Amino acid sequence: MPEKLHPSVTKVTDALREAGATGEVVVLTDPAPTAAAAAAQLGCEVGAIANSLVFDADGEPLLVLTSGAHRVDTALIAGLVGAAKVKRATPDFVKAATGQAIGGVAPVGHPAPIRTLVDTWLAKHEVVWAAAGHVHTVFPTTYDELLRMTGGAPTEVE
Repeated sequence: MPEKLHPSVTKVTDALREAGATGEVVVLTDPAPTAAAAAAQLGCEVGAIANSLVFDADGEPLLVLTSGAHRVDTALIAGLVGAAKVKRATPDFVKAATGQAIGGVAPVGHPAPIRTLVDTWLAKHEVVWAAAGHVHTVFPTTYDELLRMTGGAPTEVE
């Protein structure tokens, strides 16, 4: 990654600062498009990685911040949010909703607020790592801080 931060990372950094986040963005040596890749570089459990997964819920974006140790049960989530169908969003849908590309989607820094669910499993970790707008960037946070910054709802996702 170049010395100058990607514009998406700058937006995320600004959003984190505005939200009073405690962690600083960390630039990783290698890309971390998956929870396993991020955990390996950070030396933490895969469950401490907060995957930012964007779904298409009846045409509306839905952000699910899930533990890297979990898979999202889309039928369960559809029932919880009152959607007829929740499906994985296309890369274009994700980019339009978040301003960020898949693999680096942050929980904050989007063009407009996105309905967000936060996996309760993340509360088991003192430090949670989330993407910061680019596949090479992450930031440390906590479960409670994720809930506060995103306005997310605590949810069992699987």
